Amino acid sequence: MKKILIRSGMRPTDVYTAEDMYLRDRTGFNNGNLAYQYSIYRTLWQEETELVPDGLSTDPSRAARYNEEYDAYIIPLADAFREDFRPQLRNYTALIKQLNIPVIVTGVGLRAAYEPQLEQGFSFDEDVKEFVKAVLEKSAKLGLRGQITADYLKQLGFKEQEDYEVIGCPSLYTFGSELKIRDLNLQRDSLIAINASPVSSEASLQFLNEVIQKHPNYYFIPQHLDEFHLMYAGGPDISSDRQSYPVSILDCYYKEGRVKYFTSMPSWYDFMRQASFSIGPRLHGNVIPTIVGTPNVSFVQDARMRELAAYHNLPHVTAEKLSEIQNLEELLGQVDLKSAEKVQKQNFDRFIDFLDANQVPHIYTENRDRKEAPLDIEIAALTFPESAEPITVLTGVPLYERIQTASRLLKERHQVKVDYENHRRDYQIKQLTAQLNQTKNQLTNEQKAKQSLETKLNESEQKLTQANTRLEKQQAEIKHYKGTLNRKAVRATLKVTDSLAKLKGRTP
Repeated sequence: MKKILIRSGMRPTDVYTAEDMYLRDRTGFNNGNLAYQYSIYRTLWQEETELVPDGLSTDPSRAARYNEEYDAYIIPLADAFREDFRPQLRNYTALIKQLNIPVIVTGVGLRAAYEPQLEQGFSFDEDVKEFVKAVLEKSAKLGLRGQITADYLKQLGFKEQEDYEVIGCPSLYTFGSELKIRDLNLQRDSLIAINASPVSSEASLQFLNEVIQKHPNYYFIPQHLDEFHLMYAGGPDISSDRQSYPVSILDCYYKEGRVKYFTSMPSWYDFMRQASFSIGPRLHGNVIPTIVGTPNVSFVQDARMRELAAYHNLPHVTAEKLSEIQNLEELLGQVDLKSAEKVQKQNFDRFIDFLDANQVPHIYTENRDRKEAPLDIEIAALTFPESAEPITVLTGVPLYERIQTASRLLKERHQVKVDYENHRRDYQIKQLTAQLNQTKNQLTNEQKAKQSLETKLNESEQKLTQANTRLEKQQAEIKHYKGTLNRKAVRATLKVTDSLAKLKGRTP
């Protein structure tokens, strides 16, 4: 059985209540992250494969354990190429460099303005380069969310198709190769889902406010965790510099109790299947209705949504153009609500080809057009809680119980954070202590080696001194022998000369 680690805070089969989510974040602050993670789980969920969430950790010290326990690491990402994600990106790079298992990134993107100036570069360019290089050492290629991100990586020196490929957002492939958007029959009392973020344009927010005036059966679907805290407990207020964005329970969405926050994808899917229409500037706020067949329109105001809306052919309008549109009827006359259906099959096939290129096992090997999935059976056997009621609609005992529960959970949440920090620091201290001991051992070994070398050096010096003494003695003896030989040679020469002289003296 293959054991695959997946970047996620929870598995799709984990059933968490609102209280569980209030106590501990399992979404990475934005529950939209659950959407593309769910898609990866459903695509890979097989009997012979065990899928394990990594808890959204980027800790490089986990590398040894990952190498020992897992066969591959799948990292679904969103717009991770951005300034405030640099620390995590660096941690991932350090972690991936230590891994011996395949590491596959499915759908990463750039966060930038609607018209990004790629040639000017970004503060995080070097971090992105190092991250991409590390991933390419462990996989065939990276999967990117759109063409703008592809152009960005090209600007950094990477090669399309060889190093990366545009595959879109995996959330669009959650239920396979086909999309089927229902016909829109909008009535005054039709259920409408609206979505927005604290950085949405003022034009977008005002347009949504006009929509709900004509269609009062609406629900606002926020995605940030602090907005869930606001809905569940009444505060604290959130931050936004947009005048029309709801930041407190005194704003109309909360005051009217028209807010839903989902802690699981199955409950989110179920609600969107009931909705007649979805509209707003949040990507996954409209991707989710798309994959369950609900008509929707997205407001596009940045590069992230621009490249995805283009790649998946999502019905959309730019935030700039929206300010020129008078009402919803005019907007609907300018978009094709079923446009995403036209490119789904080719995009899905490209995604599966990407998984195959990276040798990732999936459920579509035998039949790319299959509709059912093993995960569906698991999900059908579970009951997932619906969105909690906003605190603003509670009265009497339920209200007091909510306040009491929220107060208790808030205290526990602070304790969880304290315990986590203490655990993290204890772990860091253990790591530093281990490193210190290792350094001490290295120093001890180096000192021993140094002492051994010094001993050998002293012995060598003694031997050299002894050798020099012997050499000097030998040289003295040689000199003495030379002197003796010279004297003997002189005497012998004289003796020979005398002998010759005498011999000549006797010659007649």
